[in-house]
Amino acid sequence: MNPIKKSFQFGRHTVTMETGAIARQATSAVLVSMDDTAVLVTVVADKTEDPSRDFFPLTVNYQEKYYAAGRIPGGFLKREGRPSDRETLIARLIDRPIRPLFPDGFTNEVQVIATVVSLNPEIETDIVALIGTSAALSIAGIPFNGPVGACRVGFLNNEYILNPTKSEMESSQLDLVVAGTEQAVLMVESEAQELTENQMLGAVMYGHEQMQQVVNAVNEFTTEVNKDQWDWQAPAKDVDSIERVKQTVGDDVVAAYKIADKLERKTKLSELKEKSVAALVENPEENQENVDKIKDAFSALEKNVVRTAVVNGEKRIDGRDHDMIRAIYVNTGVLPKTHGSAVFTRGETQALVTATLGTARDAQILDGIGQEQKDTFILHYNFPPYCVGETGFIGSPKRREIGHGRLAKRGIQAIMPSQKEFPYVVRVVSEITESNGSSSMASVCGSSLALMDAGVPIKAPVAGIAMGLVKEDEKYVVLSDILGDEDHLGDMDFKVAGTSSGITALQMDIKIEGITKEIMEVALRQAKAGRLHILDVMNQAIATPKDDISDLAPRITSLKIDPQKISDVIGKGGSTIRSITEDTGATIEIQDDGTVNIAATDNTAAQAAIKRIEALSKDVMDGEIYDGKVTRIADFGAFVEILPGKEGLVHISQIANERVSKVSDHLKTGQAVKVKVLEIDKQGRIRLSIKALLEPTQEVTEKSE
Repeated sequence: MNPIKKSFQFGRHTVTMETGAIARQATSAVLVSMDDTAVLVTVVADKTEDPSRDFFPLTVNYQEKYYAAGRIPGGFLKREGRPSDRETLIARLIDRPIRPLFPDGFTNEVQVIATVVSLNPEIETDIVALIGTSAALSIAGIPFNGPVGACRVGFLNNEYILNPTKSEMESSQLDLVVAGTEQAVLMVESEAQELTENQMLGAVMYGHEQMQQVVNAVNEFTTEVNKDQWDWQAPAKDVDSIERVKQTVGDDVVAAYKIADKLERKTKLSELKEKSVAALVENPEENQENVDKIKDAFSALEKNVVRTAVVNGEKRIDGRDHDMIRAIYVNTGVLPKTHGSAVFTRGETQALVTATLGTARDAQILDGIGQEQKDTFILHYNFPPYCVGETGFIGSPKRREIGHGRLAKRGIQAIMPSQKEFPYVVRVVSEITESNGSSSMASVCGSSLALMDAGVPIKAPVAGIAMGLVKEDEKYVVLSDILGDEDHLGDMDFKVAGTSSGITALQMDIKIEGITKEIMEVALRQAKAGRLHILDVMNQAIATPKDDISDLAPRITSLKIDPQKISDVIGKGGSTIRSITEDTGATIEIQDDGTVNIAATDNTAAQAAIKRIEALSKDVMDGEIYDGKVTRIADFGAFVEILPGKEGLVHISQIANERVSKVSDHLKTGQAVKVKVLEIDKQGRIRLSIKALLEPTQEVTEKSE
């Protein structure tokens, strides 16, 4: 065993990479640590080539082990189960910057597994996992055009912060993860508090500059490991097949990509593909290899047709100029029994979005390896197969749906009211009913509309737009509001969400080996113009939140009680609060600081609950007058309940103006009486009087219940 270890300073943190001691049967394995957060990253690459495979089977798994934080998993099985949303999102975060760096034509199976084995709660695991993945791929000897650098950038007091701690992130205006190579940026994932385009671009460039420390360290680490490189050559491009297909259906393909309707265009291209196979392959049923060659050549022709048209400044597939937005249609309040709803349609992309208001008990519990948290804003994204005219399996959400939902949530999060301002749990669901480009950004727009329709006091409307790129050598064109085909055949997916004041979320994925600052500046400038146009259209439908929430939503009334009175409201074993809930039908939630939230769809129920809670939390005051009820009769007087759980004694001498010889002659159990507090002694005993409220000649009247 001959482990190799390298440490380097990364801002304020020390990063250590080690290989050769753990997981030695993997193609490569690196244990990376940053201030006691450690991630083991393994890479296994299959040297067996499959000539029939026409895709790159890269799998990235990220997993968090509870033992890393000194915890035992909850539940019956006491072991980690299916990946959480967080694990899925970080796996996608790792996948996105490394995938473009594998060469075209490389189709060997590769699996990356990143396992969190030690956790410092202040140090996020995603950056450590990205660094480990970069190192493990670089020393694996497989074709990989890395290494990749990565870092997190915060923004506080008008300054960028490199790899801020979790505590620092609580007050940061920005949470941005950027990854790239020595030359260019490959991936950005961020959410922000309405920062400007220049501030966001500055953050990306700052991150790219700082991550060079990682790139340099991994290069040195790779040289020290000095593993043999695979003898792999990229397959030669089948120029002959591409030319034959072009001669056969080239003009028809050009014409097909002028058909604006997606399904009609898709049908026509499918016919042309079959036509090219029939014309160029003898006995297709018996010659699958040649069929695959012609189909690959047809795909290459499609890509060339679309990209050439864009770079040459021609009209796009649907007839738009490069910076034009598709037609937008907006409707709100479309579903009568929901708390808020909207339909946002942009071209052939459509989202049906609903907003539902709940109480604190509806909050999502986030039970990961770190500290358990509760999420009061939930956004779910669904992409059923019918939205693209296909059949398919309906089941649990896939990685893509989880990722798109998280991106839409990032776009909305900054404008949501605080729990103090609006004490509701809010769940937004975006159902994608049609899709042809950027359904996640349609979800941002639809979510903003549905929240305002529900009466949620958001700070400002939010819109989102997806930008694309076609780059050929030094020529490039940035496309606004891209179609699905432009995303598939282009070089970049650049999504920006924000208000009229600034950016709330930015996500970028690149299919080529990075883009420059100049291209990002153009994309951000074009995205801002598009975003403001979309906001103008949205504002014509609804520009501000409704004045009131839906009658169908629970109405939450908040009141404050003395924290020392919480036990009185809850009662022994929860009996008192349970009784109030059962009697009134209201939902009651009490916080440690004495804040009580009472939720009910019926105002009468809410007021009844409030009255009882106020009575329970009140202190008995000397000299105050109360409506009470006789609870017990004794020889020396009667006990009267003046507040829930609080009794006082009316001595026999304080019942009437005349002399009372027998208490039961004047008072009965259950009788309602008005009493005055005469004294509260040092032991908390309460002396009451009925006589003090009577006229000198008036006698107590019996009012039994």
